[in-house]
Amino acid sequence: MVTVKDIAEKCGVSTATVSKALNGYGDISEKTAERIRKTAEEMHYTPNVAARQLKTNASHTIGVLFEDETNVGLTHEFFAAILNAAKVQAEKEGYDILFISRNIAGRRASFLEHARYRSCDGVLIANMNYSNEDVRKLIYSEIPTVTIDYTYNDHSSVLSANVEGEYELTKYVISRGHRKIAFVHGENTSVTKKRLIGFYRALTEAGITVPDRYIVESRYHDLESCRVATQSLLTLPERPTCILFSDDYSYIGARSALSEAGLSVPDDISVAGYDGIEMAKTLYPPLTTFAQDTEAMGKRAIQKLIEIIENPKTCRPEEIEIPGRLVPGGTVARIQNG
Repeated sequence: MVTVKDIAEKCGVSTATVSKALNGYGDISEKTAERIRKTAEEMHYTPNVAARQLKTNASHTIGVLFEDETNVGLTHEFFAAILNAAKVQAEKEGYDILFISRNIAGRRASFLEHARYRSCDGVLIANMNYSNEDVRKLIYSEIPTVTIDYTYNDHSSVLSANVEGEYELTKYVISRGHRKIAFVHGENTSVTKKRLIGFYRALTEAGITVPDRYIVESRYHDLESCRVATQSLLTLPERPTCILFSDDYSYIGARSALSEAGLSVPDDISVAGYDGIEMAKTLYPPLTTFAQDTEAMGKRAIQKLIEIIENPKTCRPEEIEIPGRLVPGGTVARIQNG
């Protein structure tokens, strides 16, 4: 294995100079630094991570804790996009990514134990049951964390602007003439609560009141529960003219219920989703939705986590909201006297 000493001998400089060049210190000339870096590349030099960890007490490894209750894993389009953006940003800043689990060498362990076992400098937490005691132990441990779409006291989080997003989407539907607007939302989470606030805020501003039976709980990213919820709305004596869904993927489940009822979108009934996933763009007509900026969420989450890791004494916790954008699509018809 090529060492720093080998590179120093090849370049005719000290090992300290090689170390400074490879680590980006500015107290040597750029010409010398470039020559050293080029030599290191030609010699196929690979840094000794274990040695660097012993010296700096840092592994340059970020753990990712990701579990979703629908068990679709990284095929979950929304969170996959966030985590991919996080991975790209982490690698740009010199960090590796690994997934945290409840398993260490075949034995069951807590998330905190696994993070310590893997010497994670910090952990990004996404789409978890945030009230889970194992998660809470990790959050309140010595390991820096950043959460996605959930906030703990005195801890940093990156959030989609859920209140504003659902508000803007509902206002758009109202602007198309709809007054009988139903909402098939996800399970009782902080995200759901915020979206309901945005939904009701837009209705209140427009002087619209919808019956409680128009508000139906389903599950995020769950085709069957969304299909059943949609069926319950379609059997009402006075069905809604537009249904808002918890996410784009769940709407695919609703399509089967609409088809069984002989209803065409948007001629007979209007619909809108949420998230702006790629799959929604393949539907016809294109789904009206609110697109969350998953790339910005993943990138900013990693930037904040690294800031906490590298500047623990000066970095303050914060809630970072990432705005999205309305995608009008073609599934919300303009109607009269809705």
